Amino acid sequence: MINHSTRQIVLDTETTGMNQESNNHYEGHKIIEIGAVEVINRRLTGNHFHVYINPERLIDEDAFKVHGISDDFVKDKPIFKNIAHDFIKFIDGAELIIHNASFDVGFMDYEFRLCGLDFKTADHCIVTDTLAMARRLFPGKRNNLDVLCERYQIDNSHRTLHGALLDAEILAEVYLAMTGGQTTLSFNAEDNNSSSSENNIIKRVERNGAPLKVIKATEYELSEHKSVLKKIDKKSSGALWNLNK
Repeated sequence: MINHSTRQIVLDTETTGMNQESNNHYEGHKIIEIGAVEVINRRLTGNHFHVYINPERLIDEDAFKVHGISDDFVKDKPIFKNIAHDFIKFIDGAELIIHNASFDVGFMDYEFRLCGLDFKTADHCIVTDTLAMARRLFPGKRNNLDVLCERYQIDNSHRTLHGALLDAEILAEVYLAMTGGQTTLSFNAEDNNSSSSENNIIKRVERNGAPLKVIKATEYELSEHKSVLKKIDKKSSGALWNLNK
């Protein structure tokens, strides 16, 4: 049963490869990494799910070039069956934000079936595909994650290889930029409640390197201003700015 809440999970997976000979690209291949971060009310909560998985098969060379995860690295990691229940608990009832969602969801549902679990992602979660969103916003253009980061001026310089948790965090920033112009994330809601002195400092506004020039009213201008206010005050039988009444 889908719970229509504000809880969103931005998710990414890495896999052993793709089956080019099957309509279902996931058949014969397995998930080796899951990264997911929780967003509530457009804020990262700090709650996340991240795990490496032993696929019990070799990783394709082309896939290794993308994510850099080796057979030796995952050989001592848990198999999917041993993390499946914790993973389901984390995503159940949430809205899943995924780039090219059919790829990741296809693999997830395939893994659930192999475990004998009656859990189909779309029956328990709302699935939002940011690739489909980007294609609607920018038809005919490239819309991979790197391009979207450049388009929305999001720093992804630390992303040299694909990694599920890092990509999920970057995708969270991209999604917020696509849906409301917010391009930076902060954990919890502490920023909104901050009363630090830094937030209360009035900073000098500068234009072209020079301080903004402030022109004060002359004595004559102040006298004329008061005269006009008195005339208005007489006609209106008490103006709002007359604080002595």
